[in-house]
Amino acid sequence: MSLEIRLFNTLSRSKEKFTLSDKDWVGFYVCGPTVYDYIHIGNARVFVVFDSLRRFLREVGYKVVFVQNFTDVDDKIINKANQLKVSFMEVADRFINEYWKDADALGIQRGDYHPRATEHIDEIINLIRILEEKGFTYLVEGDVLFDVSRFPEYGKLSGKNLDELIEGARVEARYRKRNPADFVLWKAAKPGEPFWESPWGRGRPGWHIECSAMSMKYLGPTLDIHAGGADLVFPHHENEIAQSEAATGKPFARYFLHNGYLTIGSQKMSKSLGNIIKVRDLLKAHSPQVLRIALFGAHYRSPLSMDDTTLDNARGFLSRIKNFLRNFFFIKRNEYRITHEENREVLLRVEDFKMRFFNALADDFNTPQALGIIGEFVRFANEYLHPSRRKWDVGVLNAMEVFLQSVDRILGIIPLNLMDEEDREVIELVSKREEARKEKKWQEADAIRAILKEKGFVLEDTPLGTRWYRVDESASEES
Repeated sequence: MSLEIRLFNTLSRSKEKFTLSDKDWVGFYVCGPTVYDYIHIGNARVFVVFDSLRRFLREVGYKVVFVQNFTDVDDKIINKANQLKVSFMEVADRFINEYWKDADALGIQRGDYHPRATEHIDEIINLIRILEEKGFTYLVEGDVLFDVSRFPEYGKLSGKNLDELIEGARVEARYRKRNPADFVLWKAAKPGEPFWESPWGRGRPGWHIECSAMSMKYLGPTLDIHAGGADLVFPHHENEIAQSEAATGKPFARYFLHNGYLTIGSQKMSKSLGNIIKVRDLLKAHSPQVLRIALFGAHYRSPLSMDDTTLDNARGFLSRIKNFLRNFFFIKRNEYRITHEENREVLLRVEDFKMRFFNALADDFNTPQALGIIGEFVRFANEYLHPSRRKWDVGVLNAMEVFLQSVDRILGIIPLNLMDEEDREVIELVSKREEARKEKKWQEADAIRAILKEKGFVLEDTPLGTRWYRVDESASEES
């Protein structure tokens, strides 16, 4: 498929045409979780959105090598280990396993590589040694620090000059640094902390250096796409640029992508406010498709409010999709009404929906626009599939199914395997009602209709059989 893909590059602060560099594959790196707790819905927004962008690139023909790391040694992990009276590695292993449970439940696909910081200590040490040899580091009490004054382009990602960044930088141990914006590459071990041997003594990696070392190991000195949350622009990604480009003399990443903050009501979600919502708690009340639709409901660069209205709207949207699928499979069951007489006009409409969907995603991964197009398609398709029509073209049905499969491969929101427990129960009740009607047991048939109505399902008796669909309070229109 020939598309011009445009992505908003934080580095240039503008939409840029996406092109390959000098290789035939896309190197895509996403900053993964620090594994000391369960992931929350803000984490999930990053992972769902950029996994889906990866899936879109593959769908339109790109080869993508996708890397998402685990930070498995960190102050937070060490503190959690001390609280639980276990080793830091036990904490990291536990919450990596818990991450996989939540990620799999949400339909987040695995990357090509999921490196852990503790498995790349040699690469980290080698990168620091290169920086040391080039004069970008200095030692303070066993810590190795990066001297930002030696990197003239420091601040180019966040758009601030060094003086502004110094003013806004953390002032932790200010007296130990030549410059408040300088950052730690290697931390000297404190008593009781995990450590590795290094040329500078026992210690462990700083947070920023691990991503540079791991991303460049798997993707080379210049990544095509580096992505993460907006909170990583400074200092994390700013520092990654400085240390990576200082070491290699090459651009660290061609496109930097950042998603907006997630809010709860009017407040930004944060641990300090105590309004963190864990993914697994949401999954107890909502299907994975509902959560994915909710996350796609705002453009990835915009703030997203995760509240009851957002979730209700997503549930209603999914209800309309499921009703459409029930109509679709209802028609496909009536094979004798399906013909091979090509309906060119309808085929062209389906193709137009498909092209508009892909063009929306090509425009900086505009998922709200893509969802709107899916909604339009569902309304159009339901009109075509109405049982009052005398026949349906197999080519149209196949084209609709192919389109839906593409949507689901990218966004993961189409429950093509519709037969969940609720649907099985409804089908069983509908079959019993049809048997009762054949035997003229009208009272029994009416009782079954009443049961289904109470469950939120409406029955429509047609010459093709009984058609049924759900009436959802959050879906004002029938699908």
